This record gives sequence, C-alpha cells and structure tokens, in this order.
Amino acid sequence: MKTQVTFRHMESSQSLQNTATEAVAKFDKYYENITNTDVIFTQDTSCIVEIFVSVHGSTLIAKELSEDFVKSLNLAVDKVVRQLKKQKTKDSKFKTEGVEY
Repeated sequence: MKTQVTFRHMESSQSLQNTATEAVAKFDKYYENITNTDVIFTQDTSCIVEIFVSVHGSTLIAKELSEDFVKSLNLAVDKVVRQLKKQKTKDSKFKTEGVEY
C-alpha cells in the first residue's frame, strides 16, 4: 500500500506524518486490497484531516475537523475503518452468494 501525506497552508511536521503513517498502516488488517492512501492535513480556522483510501474499484473518503490535528486524525481513521469493514462485508457477500444461470 502506497501512502502519501500532504500538508496544506502549514509547515510539515514529522511527528504528524509519522502518526498518520502508523494509523494508515493498520488499515491492512481490515481490508487487504488497498492500493493507495492519501492523508491531507489542512490548517484553516480549524484543523482539518482528509483521508482518501483507494480500494479495488472505489475510493473511500473521510473528512474530520476539530481543534487538534491528532483528534481529527483519530476521528477520520475511525470513519475509514467503519467503511473498510462495510466494504469487506459487501465483497464477501458478493463472493459467497455467487450467480447461477
């Protein structure tokens, strides 16, 4: 899985980048067909974190804003984990049901 971390309207922070990379690395245990992950930190009136996860055939998106980047990151990661679990359930249903002609 390829991971890219971007900082907008702010200086890059090695600690935030490491935290994001560690959090995103845990996605593999929920869904194995992840091809690409982008994490975007944006400093505006609040701290915004966006996560884009490319899985086989679709893109999962989570966006959170709060007063702290770590809090926003944790909330966005929780959203993506829920989406990955749902995606895995959909894929397993499709594989097990099969189509009979």
